[in-house]
Amino acid sequence: MFQAMGNYSFLIILALALASLLLLILAGWQIWQSYKGPGVRKIEKRLQALSAAGDDSAQSQLLKERLLSQVPRLEQLLLRMPRALLLDAFIVQSGLNWTVSKLLQSSALLGLIAGLVLGRWLLLSTALAAAAGVAVGLLPWLYVSFRRQRRLARFEAQLPEALDLMLRALRAGHSFASALQMVGEEMSDPVASEFSTVHDEVNFGVAVEQALTNLTARVPLTDLRYFVVAVLIQRESGGNLTEVLGNLSRLVRERLKLRSKVKVMSADGRLSAWILTLMPFALAALMNAFNPDFMAPLWTDPMGVVMLQYLLTMTVVGVVVMQKIIRIRI
Repeated sequence: MFQAMGNYSFLIILALALASLLLLILAGWQIWQSYKGPGVRKIEKRLQALSAAGDDSAQSQLLKERLLSQVPRLEQLLLRMPRALLLDAFIVQSGLNWTVSKLLQSSALLGLIAGLVLGRWLLLSTALAAAAGVAVGLLPWLYVSFRRQRRLARFEAQLPEALDLMLRALRAGHSFASALQMVGEEMSDPVASEFSTVHDEVNFGVAVEQALTNLTARVPLTDLRYFVVAVLIQRESGGNLTEVLGNLSRLVRERLKLRSKVKVMSADGRLSAWILTLMPFALAALMNAFNPDFMAPLWTDPMGVVMLQYLLTMTVVGVVVMQKIIRIRI
């Protein structure tokens, strides 16, 4: 029976190795198509002929249609997936120049390599190697989520200054489009790039309402939605837009100050949550380093495995409960 299990494990590892090799070849071909393919060269020649210069700024990206993949067949396959467009919007919000296929392929490739390395060289079981591969495969998703949260937080911190700049421009007699252009030219990213995109869309013939709606889709922040709603209401029914922008700027700035105070006051609770979460694993690692025979029954004895599963489940529940306690929405 053990010999048969060994044969099956060898076949599984061989299949994973072949799949990882195919994915690696596909990723390399896609990278080559993205930078040196005939379609890319054709677009570069047309842009150079129209602009008479190599302008690769963010505004030129408006002329390019965003694809889920550079491979036509993979593009058609991803378009059939119900969540592919939402995933693409998630990547756009992070500010990364990635595609959905690049994210999926990198995740699958990292997971397969990690599973093969841990299963073949560290002699782990198939279940543990698969679990480790899944954990490593989630790293690209975590990186995109981290970049998205950092970009949205920076945008929210820059929003009051952008509103004040638009307020001063409108009071000086500039139009709304000129105020958007001033924000894009005088401020830093990500506010500058997003407001410049809105200004360029309006210049290209897109309605202001649609351009602002696209902005809220790219930057899903509540304060930005307030700004868009205020502008749309003023354009439909009239009113003093400068006064509304001034009040909104003060509201956003005060809310950020209150959030910072709450973050400082809850620092003790967040630190306690981290300590209580990591302490069991740190103690288990130390005990296993000094006395491995004492810790061995946890993953060799059936009762120890059950206790370990119960421990991990309760740890996850505790982390979720502590996150609910320390996370205060303002």
